[in-house]
Amino acid sequence: MKEYRIKNLRNVGIIGHSGTGKTSLAEALLYYTKSIDRLGRVEDGTTTTDFDSEEKKKQISLQASVAPFTYQDIKFNMVDVPGFFDFVGEQIQGMRAVDVATIVVSAASGIEVGTDKAWDYCNKIKLPRTFFINKLDRDHTDFDKVFAQLKEKYGMSVVPIQYPIGKEENFHGVINIISNRARIHDPKTFEMKEAPVPEDLVDKVNELREMIIESVAQTDEALLEKYFGGEELTHEEIYNALIKGCASGDIAPVTCGSASKVIGMTTLLEDMIECFPTPEYAIPQKAVVVETGETEFIPLSEDKPFSGLVFKTIADPFVGKISLFRVITGHIRPDTPVFNTNQDKPEKINTLIFLRGKNQILTDKIIAGDIGAVTKLQFTKTGETICDPKFKVIYDKFNFPQPTMTMAVMPKAKGDEDKISSGLQRLVEEDPTFTMERDPETAEILISGQGDTHLEILASRLKSKFSVDVELRKPRIPYRETIKKKSDVQGKHKKQSGGHGQYGDVKIIFEPRPDGEDELLFVDKVVGGAVPRNYIPAVEKGLRESIQEGILAGYPVIKLQATLYDGSFHPVDSSEMAFKVAANLAFKKGMEMASPALLEPIMKASIIIPDEYMGDIMGDINKKRGRVLGMEPVDGKQMVLAEVPLSEMQTYATDLRSMTQARGDFQMEFTRYEEVPPSEVQKIVEETKKFKESKE
Repeated sequence: MKEYRIKNLRNVGIIGHSGTGKTSLAEALLYYTKSIDRLGRVEDGTTTTDFDSEEKKKQISLQASVAPFTYQDIKFNMVDVPGFFDFVGEQIQGMRAVDVATIVVSAASGIEVGTDKAWDYCNKIKLPRTFFINKLDRDHTDFDKVFAQLKEKYGMSVVPIQYPIGKEENFHGVINIISNRARIHDPKTFEMKEAPVPEDLVDKVNELREMIIESVAQTDEALLEKYFGGEELTHEEIYNALIKGCASGDIAPVTCGSASKVIGMTTLLEDMIECFPTPEYAIPQKAVVVETGETEFIPLSEDKPFSGLVFKTIADPFVGKISLFRVITGHIRPDTPVFNTNQDKPEKINTLIFLRGKNQILTDKIIAGDIGAVTKLQFTKTGETICDPKFKVIYDKFNFPQPTMTMAVMPKAKGDEDKISSGLQRLVEEDPTFTMERDPETAEILISGQGDTHLEILASRLKSKFSVDVELRKPRIPYRETIKKKSDVQGKHKKQSGGHGQYGDVKIIFEPRPDGEDELLFVDKVVGGAVPRNYIPAVEKGLRESIQEGILAGYPVIKLQATLYDGSFHPVDSSEMAFKVAANLAFKKGMEMASPALLEPIMKASIIIPDEYMGDIMGDINKKRGRVLGMEPVDGKQMVLAEVPLSEMQTYATDLRSMTQARGDFQMEFTRYEEVPPSEVQKIVEETKKFKESKE
């Protein structure tokens, strides 16, 4: 691929609601610029950026994918980002690598939840944004209606720089409003031929050009003075102001077309060149200078030594690990010495590549602002910095959301546990919004992610990439047992079987721990040597082993105080083992006599929702045996604080999405254990019994 300077690069993230045609837009641009020789379709599983087997099966994008191409000596890196909400981590990774986001909006559907989320996310990370109104060839589509929605929702900054010619099936061209040039689409060649602006659209185009001039004039005092003085702004002045206004977030240009019919790609590319900011306009990257420990903001620059940020990792079962990175400063060649400052370890660069979907294009140099990839880095993970050893910096990390749903992974074939663990470990490297752990209590492998679809896809990838078949099920709830009353019991172990016998005798008071702490509190009140000092640790050890399994359903026992106050011993037959057994007998008897109770984990949930869903959320919390603690406004929404049993929250990510049309978010953390209502106890005991029988 030809060498480019930083000013000849455009890094554009394609973002928006699922199903608006983001992948089709990337495909249309690749096809139009002759980077691919066949126009793929999402429905056929033949697009360049949706190359994963799961993406082809589901017909949705599941990971951020890069699609580089060139047009008029400009190199474009289009980053196609999933619109499905479970894959928000891919959006976070992809948007870190680009200089401007193009929010794709369906002309049929208008503004959707994903449009709002994309706009809000761009605001949050201060990323310039533009709009592409897609699918104008479909029935019941109206550019003016969708543009009015965008203007009303997102404010005066939304400015049209293109206007469609024809509606629905008669959509056949695009007008560049600034230059007043009309282009008509040729369905055979997909080229767009220049033509006069249709007479019925002249007034409309003039009106929209006035809107553009008014918007750009407000970004610059000299232009504003010129505008109010009645002087005409030149095309060059308008375009320069558009670039600056877009880069600062003051202007969001609106383009249009039909990705599936490849209509409007010429005009889109020309306006990307003329109106979209280059990497030179990118916000300086926050970094810590290793040598001084000070924070600096480092602008993208070709002049400094090499540094780059790894924004995504792909776990390829054949090639190994592929690390996608963006060069922030300098340039990198295969022989460039590279150091990972997060891990404090050197890395070896073997081969540098540009990725176009899954296709690898070899290169011998990647410059500042560009996006490239390297295979088989030994230590480097997503979000880490690689740099020249003479220029040690650590760029700001990613802020990924906490997982909201957890499932247990069960192998379908015996003996696959090791393969599952190693496969999941590889997938964790690829997807930082996903975590795995082994529950020491239940021995289950638990995976946590952003929703049920996210976890189902991970399970499918285990099969397709690592040949391990698994099923997902709800993890076992870590219930606990305790007592509500006091009991005073004797545990006596006496056994004679020829030679030395076994003898241990203890008297213990069991009661709820007065300070409410979970840990067993063992109190030694033996006087007069009734139990010899050397056997008392054995009694405590016997009790600590016994509390691992309660008498109701076999769950660990908490909030317990055990006071050893008396007992007896035999000078020959007593032993540590005998006193451990005696303590266990006392424990079982004491639990039975002290009103045993089953406890469940209670979670504190912070649920952020728009006001209109408040009633539904409060009602649902009550249905889930929860209680609302309070509410407070957060960024124009409401945050509901509630406490709810964990057993009712295992699928809450899906429930909340359904209730709020995916406009709600939540986080939860364990707060304490509370007694299970009597109506639920028997059900839990039976389920536990069935589970244990199935394991035997």
